[in-house]
Amino acid sequence: MSERARSEISASDLAADRDAALRLTPVSRETSERLDSFVELLLRWSTHTNLIARSTLPAVWTRHIADSLQLLPLATEARCWIDLGSGAGFPGLVIACALADEPGAKVHLVESIGKKAAFLREVAEQLQLPAVIHPVRIEDFGKNLQFKPDVVTARALAPLDELFKLAQPLLRTGALGLFPKGQDVEAELTKASKSWNIEASLVPSKTNPSSRIIAVTKLRRRSEKS
Repeated sequence: MSERARSEISASDLAADRDAALRLTPVSRETSERLDSFVELLLRWSTHTNLIARSTLPAVWTRHIADSLQLLPLATEARCWIDLGSGAGFPGLVIACALADEPGAKVHLVESIGKKAAFLREVAEQLQLPAVIHPVRIEDFGKNLQFKPDVVTARALAPLDELFKLAQPLLRTGALGLFPKGQDVEAELTKASKSWNIEASLVPSKTNPSSRIIAVTKLRRRSEKS
């Protein structure tokens, strides 16, 4: 960890947060080592690049790592993931860390902001993750897609109504949508249901009692025919 990061974040607090996160979402030793390296790179980059809110860095493990890892049990057989608006790699790079030893696993991270895409690429290359970085707009990524995803994720990207517009082209082939949301999830669902026919379940979050994960199995605009 850089000296500046050390001065801002207590090593003991970070270690305690790591322990708490891995109790919530246990992983293999190999995965935890990859996640350690990911967090190290995140802290280093965060001294000069705005990747996540600085206020959340001391709780990066519980706030971001565990929050991402909790998606894995909801799609245990999934090997092809798409993460929209990946930002600093949550949940995409975390999923890639966890699936790195799985044959055929691939995580596609879509991030149009150049500095963030560069960070994602460096982490993926240094840790040899099964991740492909797509530095393009989400609206352009889905055009002429040459593979069929198992899961589509997006975290802290947009309100549901807007998020559904972005994700629906990718969900058409039967992919599962996994979208972590905060305490306003029910209000967002109510608003979105005016424009969308939604088949989904709400899964309680392991990291925040007021949050939910929306697991979308079918999504169709109300103006579309069945």
